[in-house]
Parts: sequence; C-alpha cells; structure tokens
Amino acid sequence: MENAPPDPLVRRHRRALQLCFAIPGLSLATWVTRTPDIRDRLGASTAEMGLVLFGMSIGSMLGILVAAALVARFSTRPVIVAGMCLVAAGVGTMALGTTVASAPSVAFGLLLLGAGVGLSEVASNVDGAVVEREFGRPVLPALHGCYSLGTLIGAGLGVAGAASGFPVPWHLAAVLLLVAVLLAFAVPGLRPGIGRSRPADAGSAGAGSADAGTAGAGSADAGPETAGSAGAGPVVVEQPATGGVRERRLYLDLRLLMIGGVVFGMTLAEGAATDWLPLLMVDGHEMPSGLGSLVYAGFAAAMAAGRFAGGPVVARVGRPVVLGGGALLTAVGIALVSFVDSPVAAGCAVLLWGLGTSLGFPLALSAAGESGPDTTGRVALTSRIGYVGLLVGPPALGFLGEHHGLRAAMVPVLLLMLVAAALSPATAPRPLRTGEPGRGDDARPLRTDGAAGREPVPSRPDRP
Repeated sequence: MENAPPDPLVRRHRRALQLCFAIPGLSLATWVTRTPDIRDRLGASTAEMGLVLFGMSIGSMLGILVAAALVARFSTRPVIVAGMCLVAAGVGTMALGTTVASAPSVAFGLLLLGAGVGLSEVASNVDGAVVEREFGRPVLPALHGCYSLGTLIGAGLGVAGAASGFPVPWHLAAVLLLVAVLLAFAVPGLRPGIGRSRPADAGSAGAGSADAGTAGAGSADAGPETAGSAGAGPVVVEQPATGGVRERRLYLDLRLLMIGGVVFGMTLAEGAATDWLPLLMVDGHEMPSGLGSLVYAGFAAAMAAGRFAGGPVVARVGRPVVLGGGALLTAVGIALVSFVDSPVAAGCAVLLWGLGTSLGFPLALSAAGESGPDTTGRVALTSRIGYVGLLVGPPALGFLGEHHGLRAAMVPVLLLMLVAAALSPATAPRPLRTGEPGRGDDARPLRTDGAAGREPVPSRPDRP
C-alpha cells in the first residue's frame, strides 16, 4: 500500500513546487528559442554569443555557491522567493537589452536569470526531497517534469513568436508578466522552516532529539512528526549546523562524487541542448530559424514525456539501469546530430537526446539524498554540481563551436555521456544498515524499485 501524505499542506506544497520548477523552464526556453533572433539583433558571432552566455554562467555560479548557506540560514522558502524574483528581473532586463540592442545589458539580464535559477532550484530540490519522503514514493522526477513542461510551453511560445516575427522585446515582456502571475500563485503554498540549521548541541532535550532534525530534510526518518502533520503552523525541518566540516566530508564521499559525475554529464547534455540546439540546427544543419526552434520544442517535449512517464519504468528496472540506458541513448542522439549530415536525422535524433537525459537530474538527486546522512547537504551539493553542468558548462562549448563548428563542439558532451553510463551503478539504493546513525531499525527509506510503502526487512541487507 502506498504511503499517504501526512497532511493536505504537503499536497499544496507539491503544487507550489510544480510552479516553482516550471517558471525557470519557461524563462530559459523563452531565451533559447529566440536566440537566433537575439543574435541577429545584437549582430553577435558565435564566440560573442558565448561571452553573452557567460553572464548566465557567472550568475548561476553565484546562486549555486551561496544557495546552501542561505537555505541553512533562512530556510528554503525565502531563498526560493528571492530566486524567482531574480528570474523575473533577468527576463525584464533582457527585454530592455534587446530593445536597445545592447549585448552587455542582455548579458546582465542573463546573469540575473542564472543567479535566480541557481538559488531557487537548489532550494526547490531540497523542498522536493522533503515532499518526496512525505509521499513515500518518487516525486522529484515529476517536479523536474514540470520544469520540462515549462520549457515546452516557453518553446511553443518562442516558435510561434519566431514564425510570426513577433518582436523579441515584447515577447520577453509578456513572459515577464506570466512569470509574475505564476509566482503569485506559488508562494502561498511554500511551507517555511525547511532546511534551516540549528546549533548542533541544541534540541537534545526536545521531542525526538537531534535525530528528528537530521531526518526532516528528506532522510529516511522523515515522517508526520517531522513534517508538520498537525496541520497548524509552519513545518520546521532543520539540519544541525556543524560548520564546514560536514560539507568537506561530503566532498570526500566517493559514492556521492560518482553520483555527482552522473549528474554533471546528464545536466551538461541538457544544458548544451538548451543553450545551443536552435543555433546548432540553424548553423550546423542549415534549417530556417523557426524550424530550429521547433526542433528544440521537440527536445523539450521528449524531456517532459520522459519525466512524467518514467516512474513506472524506474520502478520496474531500477534507477541504475534507467540512468545508464538514458546516458547511452543520449550519446546515440548526440552522435547522430554531430556526425550525420541530414537535417531529418538530426531532428529525429534530438528526440533521443531529450528522452535520454530526461530522468538524469531528478534520479541522481534522489540517489544523492539516499546515499547517507545529512540529506539537505547531499542534495544541495549534487544540485550544485548539476547546475554547473546545466548553466556553466554550455557557454564554453561556444568557443569550441567558433573554431570547429557547433556540431563538433558536442563531441565532448557525447564522451561524458559514456562516463555517466559507466558511473550509473553508484546510484543504486543504499542498503539499510541496522543501527546506522539517523536511520533506525524502523526507518522507512524511499523506494525506487517499485516497493514504495513496504516495511523494510532488516535481515535482508540487499533490500534497502
């Protein structure tokens, strides 16, 4: 029997997170689908567009690097809200930059957008891990599916705008208005207190002792008593504050680093498509601008389909098989795009590219959250690695594309897909160890093998 969420507030929180994941996807897809028009409006070369994109890289790195500390200090809710406000400010700044054809203004808008995505997505993934534990079944893939759904909507609007010749500044202004409306609906559903740190020596006399704090942010012990199931007041899911020692230990966790290798490769493949696919189709396969944007919409549709429909597949064959197979499928898609001189083959191969990468990020985050204690730290670190691949890595491909062409620039991404496939066994569920700190004998870990809600069997170490 499937675990029921402990409170209607959990369902409301999930709906709010669905919007919070959709907003960055909508905003980024708007930028991506109009990049050929923006490039022409700015009169920029491929290398110069790479420099413009580094605005997003700088902003996303700033957001990613400070997100975990801000969550520990203020909890996830204000970090998500601040990030979303930066996303809106970035879209507005790009609208102004394209109006005056100013590359520095567009780059600054991308900096704000990247910072907002980095802040909000790390915090949203921490929230998603909490909600996932409270539901007792995979939730993060569907939440990331909402990101892809937002991407698909943004891509559809971008294709329509490019085909009709709708002015880019007005298009960006309309998306800004839509982002503001969605944010207004999302914020009330976000519960306060999640992920906030407390002194390590505090709370020992409180109900549930310190273990309740470490369990709350998505660990195996999270339950109604740590999730605010009473229905009144905020949910306070805290982490013991132990300074930088615990984070340094995470960087020494070999299994977590292997999971990070998987997520870096998968998100780089996703980010390469997000930043370059329309230009890759236009410049590399000589497609019209509108058709290049339509190919990107196909990529986004494949991503969304994989994320929404992938749950039963994961339950049947397991997380490592899905991630390894997805990495190989992505490698095939990228190889066809890079080496086959056929626009039709390239357009079809993009569907393999999108489907293969669709579950990489959410499943790797679930694996990181289950890989040991301090789930908030593990999810935050893996999110950080993922967003480096998603937002920072792709601009560097522009410099390769300037000298060797965008099709050749995708070859390093293809090679990283093979590495991700080799590392995918590290994402297998960790065995439940009796007496492990923070994972008592009655702990109920999240199941990704189709057995969500079953009682754990301590005598069978091969069954998490």
